[in-house]
Amino acid sequence: MPEEFHRIKRLPPYVFAEVNRLKAEHRAQGVDIIDFGMGNPDMDTPAHIVDKLVETVRKPRTHRYSASKGIAGLRRAQAAYYERRFGVTLNPETEVIATLGSKEGLANLAMAVTAPGDVILSPNPSYPIHPYGFMIAGAALRHIPTLHDGRFDPEQYLRSVDRAVHHSVPKPAVLIVSFPSNPTAQVCDLDFYAELVALAKKHEIWVLSDLAYAEIYFDDRPPPSILQIDGAKDVAVEFTSLSKTYAMPGWRMGFAVGNARLIGALTRIKSYLDYGAFTPVQVAAAAALNGPQECVAEIRAIYKARRDVLVEAMAKAGWDIPPPPATMFAWAPVPQRFSNLGSMGFAKLLLQEAAVAVAPGLGFGEYGEGYVRIGLVENEQRIRQAARGVKRLLADPDAALARFEAAA
Repeated sequence: MPEEFHRIKRLPPYVFAEVNRLKAEHRAQGVDIIDFGMGNPDMDTPAHIVDKLVETVRKPRTHRYSASKGIAGLRRAQAAYYERRFGVTLNPETEVIATLGSKEGLANLAMAVTAPGDVILSPNPSYPIHPYGFMIAGAALRHIPTLHDGRFDPEQYLRSVDRAVHHSVPKPAVLIVSFPSNPTAQVCDLDFYAELVALAKKHEIWVLSDLAYAEIYFDDRPPPSILQIDGAKDVAVEFTSLSKTYAMPGWRMGFAVGNARLIGALTRIKSYLDYGAFTPVQVAAAAALNGPQECVAEIRAIYKARRDVLVEAMAKAGWDIPPPPATMFAWAPVPQRFSNLGSMGFAKLLLQEAAVAVAPGLGFGEYGEGYVRIGLVENEQRIRQAARGVKRLLADPDAALARFEAAA
């Protein structure tokens, strides 16, 4: 028998495993780790959503198998959200499907539409499911650099996509975009989406847009949807999630909306694989979308306050972090004094010297090297505590490096 299964063999080593191992070791020794590494919202799910779950779960008939594509009321609620938020009209029967979080939807759509050897254009750095969902499905990847000098440049990005199309054999089948971006927190505007849709139509490429952070933004310009562009539904589907918007990560509730052919393909694949989320979870998710939305603004305000404290406190400590315009992450350059360590080495150093955990940028693709991702998942007091640890590290970097090298 072969030593390793084919699909498992295609996956690269899990970069975050080493950081997770070191976190566990430090905690076993009684070290208080301030953990910015995971994108795991720490806030309570709003009470009215929990109450609806409890009310519904008391009804025995809701304990049966549910609908794989999502109950009708939930799909209607998602369509109403798109109409209200983006001015986009969706048919709940043919253009909306509920997923077990956006991650499951992305992975299963990859299985539905990918033939072995298909070429996929994936952003880099990127949320890992974007490239690896398609890699598991048998695709070949071409990575599109998403940053130039640490910033998203729409014109350069579109030129990179165009070059990739012309230099790929076979022609790319799918292009993935994600704004606001995890991990880089970069945003785009409708002009970019208009050019992207035109390019996709010209080259007959499907577009998958990940809009998981639609409601986590920090200025007066809410992130747009690609479906706001006329004709976008001809080529695009978009994934959203309730995880961050309503602090519901463990509920695993997301959606795919848009092109009816792609939604139909995902619906058919899912009909073989699952019976959908537990019905009370779906009913509560509909209550989240249809109910009072003040909680969304409150959650957004908490992330903004944490962002502001992080940027200010780390600047005072000697680490300049660009303020992210959106998402629950900051994309922070490795301080120049430690650049030779790379993102993984710097993440290990931070753990050892400051008891602070971050995600190395290399874990999001090779173009993420030189950066770390910081999750806004600790309260303001803990963020300031982390900054004090970083200040001690930066006060005597040579001594810290000597200890780090001695422990290696």
